[in-house]
Amino acid sequence: MALDARIKELDSRHQTLERAIREETIRPSADTGRLKELKRKKLKLKDEIEGLRKSTPH
Repeated sequence: MALDARIKELDSRHQTLERAIREETIRPSADTGRLKELKRKKLKLKDEIEGLRKSTPH
C-alpha cells in the first residue's frame, strides 16, 4: 500500500511540474534555464514512477 501512495505522490508532483512547464512556455520571455531544470526534474520523476510501477506486482 505504501508503494501505491508513493506513486500517487510522484504522479502529483509530475503533474505540478507539467503545469509549471506549460506556464513558463507561454510567458513572453520564457526562462530557458528554468525550463531546462523543470524538464529535467519531470523526466527524473517519470523514470522513478516507471521504475516503481515495474516493481509492483500486477
